[in-house]
Amino acid sequence: MIDKNPLSSSEVGTLWLTYQEKTMILRILEYFIEKSDDQEAINIMGGLWQELHYYVQQIEKIFEHEGAAVPIGFTKADVHLDAPKLYDNGFDIMFIRILKEISMGMYTININMSYRDDIINLYEGLTTITQNIYKLATVYLLEKGFLTRPPNVTMPKSNEFIEDKNYLQGLMPFREKRSLNDIELGCLHHSIETNNIGLQLITGFAQCAANKEVKEYFTKGKELAKNQIRMVEEILLESDVPFSATSGSTVTTSTIAPFSDKLMMFCVYLLNGYGIVGGSFGTIFSLRNDISMKTALSTKNVYFFAQTGIKIMIKNGWLEEPPQMEDRAKIIKD
Repeated sequence: MIDKNPLSSSEVGTLWLTYQEKTMILRILEYFIEKSDDQEAINIMGGLWQELHYYVQQIEKIFEHEGAAVPIGFTKADVHLDAPKLYDNGFDIMFIRILKEISMGMYTININMSYRDDIINLYEGLTTITQNIYKLATVYLLEKGFLTRPPNVTMPKSNEFIEDKNYLQGLMPFREKRSLNDIELGCLHHSIETNNIGLQLITGFAQCAANKEVKEYFTKGKELAKNQIRMVEEILLESDVPFSATSGSTVTTSTIAPFSDKLMMFCVYLLNGYGIVGGSFGTIFSLRNDISMKTALSTKNVYFFAQTGIKIMIKNGWLEEPPQMEDRAKIIKD
């Protein structure tokens, strides 16, 4: 049931962004389902498509009820189901799992910015779906051998407090660095895992992008992901931690695009935002200053890369403008 109270500005904004993301995911799912030859993967993705399609329709009804323009988002014109398979060996579920990680974070923010019962209920429903799919995807990938668990560690036998500020040191060239704590190790493993998927995704996009500038942009993104993986691997090797956060998924040799350049650019735009937030988390909770410094610099590079992508989307008319407040100065002047 739609609430009688009008939507607030934050609710309009979050619903608009949710619509963009969900219509993009629907198009991606349609292609992955069409190309998958694994029934279990098809069942996971098909169930998610049904759930998200319902909520996309609900958002459309809310906008229509409020007399607001329904966003365009991404349509059937943005997916080419007849394109050959661009990714293989579990990449579809691996990428869906990453998208669900992003969604979980977005819904938490969206609920915090919602005031109407129906909007809060909408995000609660989407959160439940996302958590279920994330669990199904994780179990599937582990059973198939496409996902590697983080390194095992020795269980702590006592409780300790940090007594020396040298615990934070890592930048001094002639001072021995302490071993990684489990929070830092978890963040580093997650960084390799997500950047590895991002590397494969953007490699495929670079192979098949139609626009020359977009192709060059994706190629730069591929190098950025490789640099981030390289940086984390160096930190792990210095601490005698074997790294194995790689998936068995692969990019095929196809150069025929399954998605429009517009969709691929928005997808990378979304992942850039996720990378910036994830990098900020790693920077704050890494207590060794060499790790936090390297993570911060890496996040800065992602930010500038994202800004370049936004300019390309605007230049080509691919970035739909979010709803905005009235320009009072212009109204008065006119």
